[in-house]
Amino acid sequence: MALPNLSEADRQAALKKAAEARQKRAELRQKIKGGEMSFAEVMKSSADPIVARMKVSTLLESLPGFGKAKAAKIMEELQISESRRVQGLGARQREQLMERLG
Repeated sequence: MALPNLSEADRQAALKKAAEARQKRAELRQKIKGGEMSFAEVMKSSADPIVARMKVSTLLESLPGFGKAKAAKIMEELQISESRRVQGLGARQREQLMERLG
């Protein structure tokens, strides 16, 4: 798919919007890591575009006591693709994650 030709102003606006989204996701990861927000609270707010577009692996790695290996193991056991985003989780996958981590 070809990228649209954007004017310089549109391009700058898109870059700014993307940077703001990355910053908000980083803040969310810090809240999760610091224990200010639980996994269940994050999953309840999955309609929020910031949460919805976060990769499941990144979310799991943000949990206290979790790293890449533990997150990958859980995702493999629950048959969740490593590229899956929160908005793309099926009902069964959400349920299984909540049972494990909720």
